[in-house]
Amino acid sequence: MSFLFKSSNGGTTEKSLSLEEQQEKINELRKELGEYSSAAIQGFLSEASLSRFLRARNWNVQKASKMMKAAVKWRLAFKPENICWEDIAQEAETGKIYRADYKDKHGRTVLVLRPGLENTTSATGQIKYLVYSLEKAIMNLTEDQEKMVWLTDFQCWTLGSTPLKVTRETVNVLQDCYPERLGLAILYNPPRIFESFWKIVRPFLDHETRKKVKFVYSNDKESQKIMAEVFDMDELDSAFGGNNPATFEYNSYAERMQEDDKKMGSLHSSTDSLLESAEKGTNGADSDASSEASFYSGSDSPKHEDGGHSAPKKNG
Repeated sequence: MSFLFKSSNGGTTEKSLSLEEQQEKINELRKELGEYSSAAIQGFLSEASLSRFLRARNWNVQKASKMMKAAVKWRLAFKPENICWEDIAQEAETGKIYRADYKDKHGRTVLVLRPGLENTTSATGQIKYLVYSLEKAIMNLTEDQEKMVWLTDFQCWTLGSTPLKVTRETVNVLQDCYPERLGLAILYNPPRIFESFWKIVRPFLDHETRKKVKFVYSNDKESQKIMAEVFDMDELDSAFGGNNPATFEYNSYAERMQEDDKKMGSLHSSTDSLLESAEKGTNGADSDASSEASFYSGSDSPKHEDGGHSAPKKNG
C-alpha cells in the first residue's frame, strides 16, 4: 500500500509537501519515536501508519510524535491485536456494530452501526467491541485503500441509547488512535431529538472529522444522491435505501469473525517471524562490523574522536 500522498486541492489548512519532503518527515518521526521491543508495536509503526499520524497533524513532526507516542501507550495497555471473538461475542448479539459483507465504490470497508440496539451497560465492553470491529475492518481493506465508511442507522435510537461517556471515548479512540482511517460517516435518518445530542457531540470532533460526517434522509432526494454515489445500490442494505434485503444474522457473522481471528493470528505470527529474522540479521551485522572495527583499531571497541556515540533509545 502506498503511504505517500499527493497534496489535496481541497482545504486551505493542509500543508503541501512533495513526496520527497513527506518521506523526510516520516524519517524524522521515526527517529523521534525511537525503538520498541514489542513486536505488535513494531508492526504498528509502519511507514503508512507514520504517514497517517503526520497527516493528522499537518506534517508537524513534534505534534505527530506526541500523538503517536500516546497511541502506542494506549495499544500497549489495551492490546487491540489480542481481542478475539470470544471476548466480545455478547456485545455483538444484537448487530449494533458489524462489518458489512460489501465495500463501497472506492473499495472502503463498511462498518454498520445501530446504536439503538445497544444491549450492554459496560462502557469497557462496548469500547472493546468497537476496537475489535475497527481492527477487523482495517484488516479487510484492499491494498490500495486505508479508509473505512461508517454507516449509522438510527432505528430504535433514543437519547438514552448512547451514553455521553461512551460517545466521547469512541471519538477519542477514533481520532487519537486511528487517525486518517475514517473516510466517511453517514448518519441515516437521525430523529429530530438527535439534533440536541449532536450539538453536544460536535465540539468533540476535530475539523477534518466533522467534514466527513453526512446527514442522509430517506425522504430527501438530494441527500439520497450521496448513497447512490458511494454505494452499489444492489449491494446496499434495504434499511439504507438499497436493494439488498439481507439482515444481520448472528451465527453467520460469528463464523466470519472467527475466520478473521485466524487470519489476524497468522498475520501476527508472520510479522513476529519477520521481525525476529530482521533482528537476528541486524545483530549479526552489528557483530561483524564491531569485529572489523576492533581489528583495525587494535582495541576491543572502535574509538571515536567525539568521545563515542549514543545508542538509540529503546522503549518497552
